[in-house]
Amino acid sequence: MIGLEGLVKYFHRGSVNEVLALAGIDLQLAAGDFVTVIGSNGAGKSTLLNAIAGTFPVDSGRIVVAGEEITNWPEHRRARLIGRVFQNPLLGSCPSATIEQNLALAALRGQTRGLAKGVKGRDRQRFGNELARLGLGLEKRLGDKVGLLSGGQRQALTMLMATLVRPEVLLLDEHIAALDPKTSTQILAITAEIVADGRLTTLMITHNMQHAISYGNRLLMLHQGKVLLDLSGPEKERLTVQDLIEQFHHAARGEELALDSLLLA
Repeated sequence: MIGLEGLVKYFHRGSVNEVLALAGIDLQLAAGDFVTVIGSNGAGKSTLLNAIAGTFPVDSGRIVVAGEEITNWPEHRRARLIGRVFQNPLLGSCPSATIEQNLALAALRGQTRGLAKGVKGRDRQRFGNELARLGLGLEKRLGDKVGLLSGGQRQALTMLMATLVRPEVLLLDEHIAALDPKTSTQILAITAEIVADGRLTTLMITHNMQHAISYGNRLLMLHQGKVLLDLSGPEKERLTVQDLIEQFHHAARGEELALDSLLLA
């Protein structure tokens, strides 16, 4: 589970460029929640994920993951609890290493790393079985360098790397935004399968309102660093894009929703 209490984050505090990115967010996620997160540019979506991951310290508030308060933990220490996939397919893997070498490193997350043979025979069998689930033929390319893969193949591999050792929390930061529509659909299907199979507590940022409605069991809309809408259960299941726009309009007291940054495709 994830617990956020009074999370506040400023950027450029005390200057003319001061921005309040997180304005006292309180949020509780149960184990296994798959939460989609939407909001216009600058709403605080990526800042929220960065705060959980430990990319920067928050100004105030508490962060609890799996019963452990991690508010003051450095990013590398949080990595044993948190898996993350970024928007850019080039992040999250090493292009000059092979597929099996990348997976071998991912399998050591949270462990002390010593001197040993990088990839053992039993590892290859396990990696092949895991890759076969993706349906991309990567199990036949264990010795290929990751830099040779397409963006979609690399993002699918990164998804697998982030969850090879089951994380307490999976953070997906617009992880399909850089992909073409066909590949995006494929990666979303892989994402849904991995999350469901592992019952992973997941936060997925998307700029696509239809994706936010179709995936996950809970939907958050952020606005000006606050949770404006929190929808789940039958309320989420009945949602349409037009419903979501109208609920934003009502909750934000008549403000216009930036539809150019929340794609309707």
